[in-house]
Amino acid sequence: MSKERVLIIKPGYSETLVDEISRFTSLGDVLRSTVLLHRYKEAHVTWLVDEKAILLLKGNPYIDRIFPYDLTSVLQLQAERFDTIINLEKVGGLCALSDSLTAWRRYGFRFDPDSGTAEAYDGSEHVIELCKNPDNKLSFGRYWEDVLFEMVGSKWEGEGPILGYKPQRDIEFDIGFNSNVGAKWPVKAWPDEHWKTLERDIGGKYTISRQEGLGSIEDYIDWISSVKMLITNDSLGLHIAHALGKKIIALFGPTLSSEVYISHGVKLLPEGDYDCLPCLSTECVKERTCMYDISPDTVLSHVEKLFTEPK
Repeated sequence: MSKERVLIIKPGYSETLVDEISRFTSLGDVLRSTVLLHRYKEAHVTWLVDEKAILLLKGNPYIDRIFPYDLTSVLQLQAERFDTIINLEKVGGLCALSDSLTAWRRYGFRFDPDSGTAEAYDGSEHVIELCKNPDNKLSFGRYWEDVLFEMVGSKWEGEGPILGYKPQRDIEFDIGFNSNVGAKWPVKAWPDEHWKTLERDIGGKYTISRQEGLGSIEDYIDWISSVKMLITNDSLGLHIAHALGKKIIALFGPTLSSEVYISHGVKLLPEGDYDCLPCLSTECVKERTCMYDISPDTVLSHVEKLFTEPK
């Protein structure tokens, strides 16, 4: 009996549960989407992805083919047949592409020819509603992975993302400071002075490595592999650390922490009195961002707790 032929369309131009399309490729959203591969381990999987994200998928044992999103790939896909297509992008052109391909089953997002926008295939209607109504999204309270599995008619049981690249570095440090954030969402960054204070307060008790001088995704994964614990903004590094089974202290402010599943670690939020969080905005209108109100003392206390807890 031949394998089920599955096409996953996820270049990374729109985040699955956010009503936003960006010129920046969301590498974190691409990596998080690999959780679906647990559902399709026995299938023949093709993945359409932006060229910048290929290295996150390359070498994945559950992906048979990785196609860059370009004209050649589109023309080949249009000539093939699939059993299942999963379109996780809300970009109009990608929805139209998904609709034009031959398949028995379709999940995710489709194209509405009247409005020229993304709509949902059966089973994903509530995801569109969450994207369009931020109030519903804030009160939703379910993990992102749970929603993704529901979109394909399955049940999530705590599985995590699957990296293709195999790290080349062993553990060298106790703690990694994942201090950088992408250009798409600069307000997610914990202030540099807080990182410096935390490093000073840790002193010589733990060895520390900072996110510096990393020239490629492979370097980034290798660096995270070299630490026992990652202290991180809400960024790609968080999801890489989760895939590698690291202890994690994740720092959240403008983004929705309740969507993010961490198998071993803690999520910290601003300690101030805010009526705007999570704002889900890429810009802050206040004098200083809410991230200032996650104190280094609070982070340090959780460092101590996580290092004394068994993994």
